[in-house]
Amino acid sequence: MGETSPPDRWYLAYTKPRQEQIALVNLEQQAFEAYLPRYKKFKKTEQGPVALFEPMFPRYMLFRPSKPEQSISAVRSTKGVATIVRFGFEPAMLHDTLVQRIRQLEQDRNHATLQELSDLKPGQSVRLKHTALGGIEGLIQSVSSKRVAVLLEILGRPTVVQLEHHQVEVNT
Repeated sequence: MGETSPPDRWYLAYTKPRQEQIALVNLEQQAFEAYLPRYKKFKKTEQGPVALFEPMFPRYMLFRPSKPEQSISAVRSTKGVATIVRFGFEPAMLHDTLVQRIRQLEQDRNHATLQELSDLKPGQSVRLKHTALGGIEGLIQSVSSKRVAVLLEILGRPTVVQLEHHQVEVNT
């Protein structure tokens, strides 16, 4: 079954759970152009925030033949791929302009700093954690890429304390 694709269209593969990277490598080894959109997020650890890149659409990846005569039928048996997404009998296709917008969104987010992706904002009420002052509440004065300035009341006096992002949590 040799289905051909317009050059400005992408197909959608549905991968096996947590095998997006395996599918990506195997599609590329078969000379497909494959694209796994990822987004940057920060995971809180005891040492501070660590940047991670996770699939933007878990279990979905885009691919297209690198040559017009290349059949997509081999994709179904590619290691890491569960199936090709279809609507009825027709494979789902995305136009290249949409894929370019996804790439731009991915690029913009991957250059974002912790400060830009943080949900910490000036004026928010926060509670301290992982410090000798754990549990004390205060208001965020400012947020930078490395530190959060929190206004606390200590011994009846307002005091601004500089903390790392992972040392505060928003009050709910």
